[in-house]
Amino acid sequence: VQLVESGGGLVQPGGSLRLSCAASGFTFSSYAMSWYRQAPGKERELVARIPSAGGYTNYADSVKGRFTIPRDNAKNTVYLQMNSLKPEDTAVYYCSTWIYRARSWGQGTQVTVSS
Repeated sequence: VQLVESGGGLVQPGGSLRLSCAASGFTFSSYAMSWYRQAPGKERELVARIPSAGGYTNYADSVKGRFTIPRDNAKNTVYLQMNSLKPEDTAVYYCSTWIYRARSWGQGTQVTVSS
């Protein structure tokens, strides 16, 4: 199982970023995918989740209406579209899936929201 995130960076408040997570080593279309984040000094938290075939998604209250989590099963990729970014969105963002009775993680990508 390999999950590789990309797309992080520095953005001003109110800006947008799209994170990507390229998956390999498993049948991507059969598994739900999630994005988590961890800010300095805080616990890792679930940001968004999408089922294997897409459809119903769920989001942390703090990002509802601003973030979306589309997936492209043909490209084995899940995205996190982040709009109206706030300084409190600053964190390392991780792609994740539950597979083989364990949670697998990517290496993370840093998102910094600052003027």
